[in-house]
Amino acid sequence: MPLDGARTGAPAAIQAADRFHLRQNLAKAAGRCAAAHRACLGEPDPGPVTGPEPGPSAEPAHVPVREPAGKFAERARRNHAMVHDLLAEGHGMRAIARHLGWGRHTVQRYAHAATWQELADGRWQAPRPSMPDPFRPYLHQRTGEGCGNISQLFREITARGYTGSYATVRDYPGKRRPATTPLPPPPPPTARQVTGWLTRHPGSLTEDEQPQLQAILERCPELQATSGHVRAFARMLTQLTGQNLPQWISDARAAELPGISSFAKGLERDLDAVTHGLTSHWNSGPVEGRVNHIKMIKRQMSGRAGLPLLRKRVLLTAQGR
Repeated sequence: MPLDGARTGAPAAIQAADRFHLRQNLAKAAGRCAAAHRACLGEPDPGPVTGPEPGPSAEPAHVPVREPAGKFAERARRNHAMVHDLLAEGHGMRAIARHLGWGRHTVQRYAHAATWQELADGRWQAPRPSMPDPFRPYLHQRTGEGCGNISQLFREITARGYTGSYATVRDYPGKRRPATTPLPPPPPPTARQVTGWLTRHPGSLTEDEQPQLQAILERCPELQATSGHVRAFARMLTQLTGQNLPQWISDARAAELPGISSFAKGLERDLDAVTHGLTSHWNSGPVEGRVNHIKMIKRQMSGRAGLPLLRKRVLLTAQGR
Protein backbone atom coordinates (compact mmCIF):
# COMPACT_ATOMS: atom_id res chain seq x y z
CA MET A 1 0.00 0.00 0.00
CA PRO A 2 1.38 3.50 -0.84
CA LEU A 3 0.32 4.90 2.53
CA ASP A 4 1.95 2.18 4.65
CA GLY A 5 5.17 4.16 4.89
CA ALA A 6 3.33 7.17 6.31
CA ARG A 7 1.51 4.96 8.81
CA THR A 8 4.78 3.47 9.99
CA GLY A 9 6.69 6.76 10.18
CA ALA A 10 3.92 8.89 11.67
CA PRO A 11 1.18 6.66 13.08
CA ALA A 12 -0.52 9.57 14.84
CA ALA A 13 -0.72 11.75 11.74
CA ILE A 14 -3.98 12.25 9.89
CA GLN A 15 -3.57 11.23 6.28
CA ALA A 16 -5.44 13.07 3.53
CA ALA A 17 -5.39 11.86 -0.07
CA ASP A 18 -4.25 14.19 -2.82
CA ARG A 19 -7.26 15.58 -4.68
CA PHE A 20 -5.27 15.99 -7.89
CA HIS A 21 -4.53 12.26 -8.09
CA LEU A 22 -8.11 11.42 -7.13
CA ARG A 23 -9.32 13.45 -10.09
CA GLN A 24 -6.66 11.94 -12.33
CA ASN A 25 -7.68 8.40 -11.36
CA LEU A 26 -11.34 9.29 -11.90
CA ALA A 27 -10.52 10.48 -15.44
CA LYS A 28 -8.71 7.21 -16.17
CA ALA A 29 -11.73 5.25 -14.92
CA ALA A 30 -14.07 7.29 -17.12
CA GLY A 31 -11.72 6.71 -20.06
CA ARG A 32 -11.89 2.94 -19.60
CA CYS A 33 -15.68 3.11 -19.57
CA ALA A 34 -15.76 5.27 -22.72
CA ALA A 35 -13.39 2.85 -24.47
CA ALA A 36 -15.57 -0.10 -23.48
CA HIS A 37 -18.58 1.58 -25.13
CA ARG A 38 -16.78 2.88 -28.20
CA ALA A 39 -19.56 1.55 -30.41
CA CYS A 40 -21.95 4.14 -28.95
CA LEU A 41 -19.78 7.12 -29.90
CA GLY A 42 -20.72 7.27 -33.58
CA GLU A 43 -24.07 8.10 -35.10
CA PRO A 44 -26.20 4.98 -35.67
CA ASP A 45 -26.45 3.75 -39.25
CA PRO A 46 -29.85 4.88 -40.60
CA GLY A 47 -29.89 1.94 -43.03
CA PRO A 48 -30.87 2.04 -46.67
CA VAL A 49 -33.26 4.76 -47.69
CA THR A 50 -36.36 3.42 -49.40
CA GLY A 51 -38.66 5.31 -51.70
CA PRO A 52 -39.04 6.27 -55.33
CA GLU A 53 -35.88 7.33 -57.07
CA PRO A 54 -35.93 10.77 -58.64
CA GLY A 55 -36.36 10.87 -62.37
CA PRO A 56 -33.93 12.48 -64.79
CA SER A 57 -35.61 15.85 -64.44
CA ALA A 58 -35.69 15.84 -60.64
CA GLU A 59 -33.84 18.58 -58.84
CA PRO A 60 -30.70 17.41 -57.02
CA ALA A 61 -31.20 16.98 -53.32
CA HIS A 62 -29.94 19.75 -51.10
CA VAL A 63 -26.65 18.79 -49.50
CA PRO A 64 -26.24 20.32 -46.05
CA VAL A 65 -22.90 21.97 -45.48
CA ARG A 66 -21.20 21.34 -42.16
CA GLU A 67 -20.14 24.51 -40.43
CA PRO A 68 -16.52 24.80 -39.33
CA ALA A 69 -15.95 23.71 -35.74
CA GLY A 70 -13.21 24.08 -33.17
CA LYS A 71 -11.50 26.84 -31.24
CA PHE A 72 -10.44 28.75 -34.37
CA ALA A 73 -13.99 28.68 -35.71
CA GLU A 74 -15.36 30.05 -32.43
CA ARG A 75 -12.76 32.81 -32.42
CA ALA A 76 -13.55 33.68 -36.03
CA ARG A 77 -17.28 33.88 -35.28
CA ARG A 78 -16.75 36.04 -32.19
CA ASN A 79 -14.25 38.43 -33.83
CA HIS A 80 -16.32 38.74 -37.03
CA ALA A 81 -19.40 39.78 -35.04
CA MET A 82 -17.38 42.22 -32.94
CA VAL A 83 -15.80 43.97 -35.96
CA HIS A 84 -19.10 44.25 -37.82
CA ASP A 85 -20.84 45.61 -34.72
CA LEU A 86 -18.20 48.34 -34.42
CA LEU A 87 -18.52 49.12 -38.12
CA ALA A 88 -22.29 49.43 -37.73
CA GLU A 89 -21.71 51.97 -34.95
CA GLY A 90 -19.77 54.14 -37.40
CA HIS A 91 -16.19 53.43 -36.34
CA GLY A 92 -13.46 53.40 -38.96
CA MET A 93 -10.98 50.63 -39.68
CA ARG A 94 -8.06 52.37 -38.00
CA ALA A 95 -10.11 53.23 -34.92
CA ILE A 96 -11.25 49.62 -34.57
CA ALA A 97 -7.66 48.39 -34.95
CA ARG A 98 -6.48 50.77 -32.19
CA HIS A 99 -9.40 49.82 -29.97
CA LEU A 100 -8.85 46.07 -30.31
CA GLY A 101 -5.07 46.19 -30.47
CA TRP A 102 -5.03 44.42 -33.83
CA GLY A 103 -3.28 45.16 -37.08
CA ARG A 104 -5.22 47.15 -39.66
CA HIS A 105 -5.05 44.33 -42.19
CA THR A 106 -6.54 41.89 -39.68
CA VAL A 107 -9.51 44.21 -39.14
CA GLN A 108 -9.91 44.54 -42.91
CA ARG A 109 -10.06 40.77 -43.30
CA TYR A 110 -12.91 40.50 -40.82
CA ALA A 111 -14.66 43.53 -42.30
CA HIS A 112 -14.46 42.30 -45.89
CA ALA A 113 -15.68 38.79 -45.02
CA ALA A 114 -19.43 38.47 -45.56
CA THR A 115 -19.69 35.59 -43.10
CA TRP A 116 -17.47 34.25 -40.35
CA GLN A 117 -17.38 30.85 -42.09
CA GLU A 118 -15.16 32.35 -44.77
CA LEU A 119 -12.56 33.14 -42.14
CA ALA A 120 -12.89 29.81 -40.34
CA ASP A 121 -12.39 27.97 -43.63
CA GLY A 122 -9.23 29.96 -44.33
CA ARG A 123 -10.74 31.90 -47.24
CA TRP A 124 -9.20 35.26 -46.37
CA GLN A 125 -9.48 36.47 -49.96
CA ALA A 126 -11.79 35.80 -52.86
CA PRO A 127 -10.51 32.94 -55.03
CA ARG A 128 -8.26 34.13 -57.81
CA PRO A 129 -9.32 33.39 -61.36
CA SER A 130 -7.65 30.38 -62.91
CA MET A 131 -6.48 30.17 -66.52
CA PRO A 132 -8.86 27.29 -67.42
CA ASP A 133 -11.88 29.32 -66.17
CA PRO A 134 -12.90 30.50 -69.66
CA PHE A 135 -12.94 26.85 -70.77
CA ARG A 136 -15.06 25.61 -67.86
CA PRO A 137 -18.26 25.08 -69.96
CA TYR A 138 -16.30 23.12 -72.55
CA LEU A 139 -14.62 20.99 -69.87
CA HIS A 140 -18.01 20.26 -68.32
CA GLN A 141 -19.41 19.32 -71.70
CA ARG A 142 -16.56 16.94 -72.52
CA THR A 143 -16.54 15.27 -69.11
CA GLY A 144 -20.31 14.92 -69.36
CA GLU A 145 -19.75 13.09 -72.66
CA GLY A 146 -17.53 10.63 -70.82
CA CYS A 147 -14.10 12.00 -71.65
CA GLY A 148 -11.91 11.51 -68.58
CA ASN A 149 -8.53 11.70 -70.32
CA ILE A 150 -6.80 14.81 -68.98
CA SER A 151 -4.21 14.78 -71.78
CA GLN A 152 -6.96 14.77 -74.37
CA LEU A 153 -8.76 17.64 -72.63
CA PHE A 154 -5.50 19.58 -72.41
CA ARG A 155 -4.89 19.21 -76.16
CA GLU A 156 -8.43 20.23 -77.02
CA ILE A 157 -8.51 23.43 -74.99
CA THR A 158 -4.96 24.28 -76.13
CA ALA A 159 -6.28 24.18 -79.68
CA ARG A 160 -8.98 26.62 -78.55
CA GLY A 161 -6.54 29.15 -77.15
CA TYR A 162 -5.50 27.88 -73.72
CA THR A 163 -1.89 28.89 -72.96
CA GLY A 164 -1.43 27.44 -69.47
CA SER A 165 0.29 24.30 -68.28
CA TYR A 166 -0.90 20.71 -68.24
CA ALA A 167 -0.62 20.55 -64.41
CA THR A 168 -3.12 23.41 -64.07
CA VAL A 169 -5.68 21.51 -66.15
CA ARG A 170 -4.97 18.29 -64.26
CA ASP A 171 -5.62 19.94 -60.89
CA TYR A 172 -8.42 22.20 -62.09
CA PRO A 173 -11.69 21.47 -60.21
CA GLY A 174 -13.79 22.75 -63.09
CA LYS A 175 -12.98 19.73 -65.25
CA ARG A 176 -15.40 17.71 -63.16
CA ARG A 177 -19.08 18.31 -62.59
CA PRO A 178 -20.09 19.39 -59.11
CA ALA A 179 -20.66 16.39 -56.87
CA THR A 180 -24.28 15.63 -56.10
CA THR A 181 -23.59 12.99 -53.46
CA PRO A 182 -23.77 14.15 -49.84
CA LEU A 183 -20.59 14.72 -47.90
CA PRO A 184 -19.43 11.78 -45.81
CA PRO A 185 -20.40 12.09 -42.17
CA PRO A 186 -17.75 13.43 -39.80
CA PRO A 187 -15.72 10.79 -37.98
CA PRO A 188 -17.12 9.85 -34.57
CA PRO A 189 -15.39 11.36 -31.54
CA THR A 190 -12.67 9.26 -30.01
CA ALA A 191 -12.89 7.70 -26.57
CA ARG A 192 -10.30 10.22 -25.38
CA GLN A 193 -12.42 13.15 -26.58
CA VAL A 194 -15.53 11.78 -24.88
CA THR A 195 -13.54 11.23 -21.68
CA GLY A 196 -12.55 14.88 -21.75
CA TRP A 197 -16.19 15.92 -22.20
CA LEU A 198 -17.28 13.72 -19.30
CA THR A 199 -14.63 14.96 -16.88
CA ARG A 200 -14.69 18.66 -17.74
CA HIS A 201 -17.07 21.15 -16.18
CA PRO A 202 -20.24 21.29 -18.31
CA GLY A 203 -19.90 25.04 -18.63
CA SER A 204 -16.50 24.68 -20.32
CA LEU A 205 -17.86 22.64 -23.22
CA THR A 206 -18.15 24.46 -26.53
CA GLU A 207 -21.36 24.91 -28.50
CA ASP A 208 -20.28 22.04 -30.77
CA GLU A 209 -19.25 19.66 -27.98
CA GLN A 210 -22.41 20.00 -25.89
CA PRO A 211 -24.87 18.54 -28.46
CA GLN A 212 -22.40 15.80 -29.42
CA LEU A 213 -22.05 14.68 -25.81
CA GLN A 214 -25.80 14.89 -25.24
CA ALA A 215 -26.45 12.70 -28.30
CA ILE A 216 -23.93 10.10 -27.09
CA LEU A 217 -25.46 9.99 -23.61
CA GLU A 218 -28.93 9.53 -25.07
CA ARG A 219 -27.70 6.57 -27.13
CA CYS A 220 -25.72 4.91 -24.34
CA PRO A 221 -27.32 4.46 -20.88
CA GLU A 222 -23.98 3.22 -19.51
CA LEU A 223 -22.18 6.43 -20.43
CA GLN A 224 -25.17 8.39 -19.11
CA ALA A 225 -24.69 6.66 -15.75
CA THR A 226 -20.93 7.25 -15.95
CA SER A 227 -21.54 10.95 -16.48
CA GLY A 228 -23.72 11.07 -13.36
CA HIS A 229 -21.09 9.33 -11.22
CA VAL A 230 -18.30 11.57 -12.53
CA ARG A 231 -20.31 14.75 -11.85
CA ALA A 232 -21.19 13.56 -8.35
CA PHE A 233 -17.56 12.81 -7.50
CA ALA A 234 -16.49 16.17 -8.97
CA ARG A 235 -18.93 17.93 -6.64
CA MET A 236 -17.34 16.17 -3.67
CA LEU A 237 -13.92 17.32 -4.89
CA THR A 238 -14.87 20.96 -5.33
CA GLN A 239 -17.33 21.34 -2.44
CA LEU A 240 -15.39 19.14 0.04
CA THR A 241 -18.42 17.00 0.85
CA GLY A 242 -16.52 13.81 1.62
CA GLN A 243 -19.27 12.63 3.96
CA ASN A 244 -21.13 11.54 0.81
CA LEU A 245 -18.28 9.25 -0.27
CA PRO A 246 -19.63 5.96 1.19
CA GLN A 247 -22.93 6.39 -0.64
CA TRP A 248 -21.10 7.29 -3.86
CA ILE A 249 -18.92 4.18 -3.58
CA SER A 250 -21.98 2.00 -2.98
CA ASP A 251 -23.80 3.44 -6.02
CA ALA A 252 -20.72 3.21 -8.28
CA ARG A 253 -20.02 -0.41 -7.38
CA ALA A 254 -23.66 -1.36 -7.88
CA ALA A 255 -23.62 0.20 -11.37
CA GLU A 256 -20.97 -2.33 -12.49
CA LEU A 257 -19.50 0.06 -15.04
CA PRO A 258 -16.05 -0.66 -16.51
CA GLY A 259 -13.44 1.47 -14.77
CA ILE A 260 -15.85 3.30 -12.48
CA SER A 261 -16.68 0.28 -10.31
CA SER A 262 -13.01 -0.70 -9.93
CA PHE A 263 -12.13 2.92 -9.08
CA ALA A 264 -14.79 2.91 -6.34
CA LYS A 265 -13.48 -0.42 -5.04
CA GLY A 266 -9.96 1.00 -4.84
CA LEU A 267 -11.15 3.96 -2.76
CA GLU A 268 -12.32 1.60 -0.04
CA ARG A 269 -8.75 0.46 0.63
CA ASP A 270 -7.81 3.97 1.86
CA LEU A 271 -11.26 5.18 2.76
CA ASP A 272 -10.18 7.33 5.73
CA ALA A 273 -7.46 9.12 3.79
CA VAL A 274 -9.74 9.71 0.81
CA THR A 275 -12.54 10.96 3.07
CA HIS A 276 -10.14 13.41 4.75
CA GLY A 277 -8.93 14.53 1.31
CA LEU A 278 -12.52 15.23 0.24
CA THR A 279 -13.51 16.89 3.52
CA SER A 280 -10.64 18.93 4.95
CA HIS A 281 -8.60 21.65 3.31
CA TRP A 282 -5.45 19.64 4.03
CA ASN A 283 -4.17 17.13 1.50
CA SER A 284 -0.93 15.62 0.31
CA GLY A 285 -0.68 17.89 -2.71
CA PRO A 286 2.36 19.86 -1.38
CA VAL A 287 4.14 16.59 -0.64
CA GLU A 288 3.44 15.32 -4.15
CA GLY A 289 4.74 18.58 -5.54
CA ARG A 290 7.92 18.24 -3.52
CA VAL A 291 8.44 14.68 -4.73
CA ASN A 292 8.05 15.82 -8.35
CA HIS A 293 10.56 18.61 -7.71
CA ILE A 294 13.12 16.12 -6.40
CA LYS A 295 12.54 13.92 -9.43
CA MET A 296 13.12 16.90 -11.71
CA ILE A 297 16.47 17.66 -10.00
CA LYS A 298 17.46 14.02 -10.34
CA ARG A 299 16.72 14.05 -14.06
CA GLN A 300 18.58 17.34 -14.55
CA MET A 301 21.72 15.95 -12.89
CA SER A 302 21.56 12.45 -14.34
CA GLY A 303 25.06 11.52 -15.49
CA ARG A 304 26.52 14.87 -14.42
CA ALA A 305 27.22 14.52 -10.72
CA GLY A 306 27.40 11.97 -7.94
CA LEU A 307 25.17 11.41 -4.94
CA PRO A 308 26.88 13.99 -2.62
CA LEU A 309 26.22 16.89 -5.01
CA LEU A 310 22.69 15.66 -5.70
CA ARG A 311 21.99 15.48 -1.95
CA LYS A 312 23.36 18.98 -1.39
CA ARG A 313 21.26 20.48 -4.16
CA VAL A 314 18.09 18.80 -2.90
CA LEU A 315 18.70 20.13 0.61
CA LEU A 316 19.46 23.65 -0.62
CA THR A 317 16.34 23.81 -2.80
CA ALA A 318 14.28 22.55 0.14
CA GLN A 319 15.51 25.57 2.10
CA GLY A 320 14.58 27.91 -0.74
CA ARG A 321 18.17 28.76 -1.73
